[in-house]
Amino acid sequence: MDKNSFSELTESLTEGLEIVKGIIKPSRTFTFEPVQIKLIRERTGASQEAFAAMLNISPKTLKNWEQGQRTPTGPARVLLKLVEKNPKGIVKLLQGN
Repeated sequence: MDKNSFSELTESLTEGLEIVKGIIKPSRTFTFEPVQIKLIRERTGASQEAFAAMLNISPKTLKNWEQGQRTPTGPARVLLKLVEKNPKGIVKLLQGN
């Protein structure tokens, strides 16, 4: 790594630490609309158990999401958004049909 890249990385880490400690405010923030998991699942016509199996997650995880005790993140959130936009097509893909 060259000196310039190392310097930029060090500055970034220092800034991140200051944000976490509340010394400075972040230059930008992101908000995400909550995913309506139960509604998405109901649109597929699948039970909790079947929908959890399609997503390759435990039924307990799905129940926690639907009850608002947990929130899906990363790839799970993206997959749920895809199912929301095209329930029949994505379910067909997930079932291997």
